[in-house]
Amino acid sequence: MINQIQFEKEIKLIIANAIREDVGDGDHSSLACIPSTADGKAKLLVKDTGVIAGVDFALEVFKYVDENLSVDILIHDGQKVRKGDIVLYVTGSSLSILKAERLVLNAMQRMSAIATKTAHYVDLLKGTRAKVLDTRKTTPGIRAIEKWAVKIGGGENHRFALYDMIMLKDNHIDFAGGVAKAIQQTKKYLK
Repeated sequence: MINQIQFEKEIKLIIANAIREDVGDGDHSSLACIPSTADGKAKLLVKDTGVIAGVDFALEVFKYVDENLSVDILIHDGQKVRKGDIVLYVTGSSLSILKAERLVLNAMQRMSAIATKTAHYVDLLKGTRAKVLDTRKTTPGIRAIEKWAVKIGGGENHRFALYDMIMLKDNHIDFAGGVAKAIQQTKKYLK
């Protein structure tokens, strides 16, 4: 499984790429009408019931965009929420808040949906020894936050990528020429 240092690098890459993709050379709508000296305050308002996820990710986004933003967290990752709850307040530069807003909202919505669904299945399995595991079948480019959300929801990460575990499946067996050949070649590879 991916170690903490690799995980933190993945998160930083996701944030940098998302800001690059969304902001480009500037948020021209905000730059056009909001003074660079304007300060503001925003809240993250919950619009449905579930398990909140992505609060810690949001902190990283706010820090990346502007280290001077102040975040007051009221509800933490993994807590149950309902419509009307306020998860956090962020205060500081209005331009910085708006620059971070869409990434924070999109990521938290996706992560919360995954955590909520995972928690549902974890609850169904209470009293058994079964575990909810994730897969590599994730959205390209944001695997780390999707797997993070599974953990927040009470599930477990299986493997992060092709490089951290060998798992022979039907397609490997077919291309290798059968189960025996796939296992022989794998043993040889491991030596």
